[in-house]
Amino acid sequence: MDMAFFADILKHLLVGLPLTLNLGLLSLLGGGCLALFFNVIRNTTVGRPVVSTYVFLFRGTPLLIQIFMIYYGLAHFWGIRHTFLWPFFRDPYWCALLALILNDAAYTTEILRGGLRAVPKGAIEAGRVAGMSRFTIFRRITLPIAFRQALPSYSSEVISMLKSTALVSTITLMEVTGIARAMVSETWRAIEIFLCAALIYLALSLVVTRATVWLERYLSPWQSGVSR
Repeated sequence: MDMAFFADILKHLLVGLPLTLNLGLLSLLGGGCLALFFNVIRNTTVGRPVVSTYVFLFRGTPLLIQIFMIYYGLAHFWGIRHTFLWPFFRDPYWCALLALILNDAAYTTEILRGGLRAVPKGAIEAGRVAGMSRFTIFRRITLPIAFRQALPSYSSEVISMLKSTALVSTITLMEVTGIARAMVSETWRAIEIFLCAALIYLALSLVVTRATVWLERYLSPWQSGVSR
């Protein structure tokens, strides 16, 4: 393998890394906020069927189709092309980010729901006995415990979303995979280029995995024997 060429590939691919991280982090942030909201309204009569339908639709269809539907499909609606929304939906960045957020929200909603169900009822009752309000119990007891319970599953979702950003290259965004595809079309050296791109995604996955292990130990000092 030509190491000089490999190093040159890496230098070019890293140019797209900020966009990959930008899309990944913002989609996780937006999806997490939506997921928290969905779990709050899920206990209401109206919210339960709405959230269930939303989760079913976005988990049951491929993310690539969702990106295409938002970027290509919404342009066909006259009500969007002639409103203030059009500058937003004609920009591939915002369309990709919206699709990633909506997709992540569906998966994170279910992950968080599992974490919330794992919260011991005794902990909530102890908060009530201590005179805490519902919001205080949710903020100081329910949510921290639910987050700890859901952390292993959520780490997989974080890795999945970082890898899913590769799909936005199909709508002209030049992140890591988009640059790799462009370089392959110019050089026809697909093995070296895509191998280098794969190593970048592997490195990101490794960082997330190690950060999750550290966070689990920090949130569970009784398991590791480390005092905080």
